[in-house]
Amino acid sequence: MEYLRKLWRDEEGQDIAEYAVMLAVILVIVVGTIRLIGSNANNVFSNVASSIQ
Repeated sequence: MEYLRKLWRDEEGQDIAEYAVMLAVILVIVVGTIRLIGSNANNVFSNVASSIQ
């Protein structure tokens, strides 16, 4: 029982979980931004290519 209490009070594992959640949120934001910019950049390059021809 004392071992379970020690595990419950131990906060060392919480840091790893918090970093994992922050990393997941950052990755979602980065991937979403890249997808948004990628599609807009494709449209801009297509418009420029069309106007040159």
